[in-house]
Amino acid sequence: MSDQDDEMQKYALGAVAGVVALVLAGVIGLAASRLLHAPRAAAPVAATPAAPAAERVYFEVGQSSLPVEASDVLARVAEAARASGGTVLISGYHDASGDAAANAELAKRRAQAVQHALEANGVAPDRLQLAKPVMTTGDGDPQAARRVEMRLQ
Repeated sequence: MSDQDDEMQKYALGAVAGVVALVLAGVIGLAASRLLHAPRAAAPVAATPAAPAAERVYFEVGQSSLPVEASDVLARVAEAARASGGTVLISGYHDASGDAAANAELAKRRAQAVQHALEANGVAPDRLQLAKPVMTTGDGDPQAARRVEMRLQ
């Protein structure tokens, strides 16, 4: 019986070794499959400059005269416009309270005040573009409705 036990042990060890080999082959195959089918990083795209953030000037209620603190923002926008040679889009904003036509006119006068200040800072008039006044919506910060935005294009 000893010879039979030895044969059984060899057979059992052979079967265990076969199962281990199959499991290892499966794990290796799965890993290779994942590597081959893994999502690949997209080829790098040439970096396009992000659109610069809009610079803003905030006005007092009912006023179209430039606030003193606007001078730094206007100087920064003028410098960027002169350096880039691009156009500055100027947009005046207003809210829906009161007379809509009067609010739109006030937003326009504010945008024109910004336009004149940029011209005074050396930006050529043909590189300044006024947009139609924009009415803000929602009930956000009331100051946001009294702003002029400048965006370099």
